[in-house]
Formats: sequence, structure tokens, C-alpha cells
Amino acid sequence: MSVDACPFCGLPDGEPLPVVSQHATGSGVTMWTRCRCGSLQVRAVDQGRVVVLSRGRPG
Repeated sequence: MSVDACPFCGLPDGEPLPVVSQHATGSGVTMWTRCRCGSLQVRAVDQGRVVVLSRGRPG
């Protein structure tokens, strides 16, 4: 299942967000970001492609 925007505030997944933490992986970077609504997101960045792997509810 692919979601192209935050289900809580509608911000497109491609928008840059404040990075909470990031870690290099064998295929790119895993990034924890915080959406403008407060939702914490786990993103995989690989060759310029961003995929949201998980989202929390706004806090």
C-alpha cells in the first residue's frame, strides 16, 4: 500500500521535513522525520527516491 500524503494533514510525502535522526544503510539512508502535524515518520531514501515506511499519529 502506498500513501502519497500524510493522512493527518495532507502534506505530500515528497516535501522536506525536519530530520529527527538518520542512519546509513546498505541501500541508502533510513530517516526519522517529524511532519508539520506532529506525526513521526520513518522514511527510506535510496537514489533520490523517498518511501514512507511507517507513520505515527500526531502528538
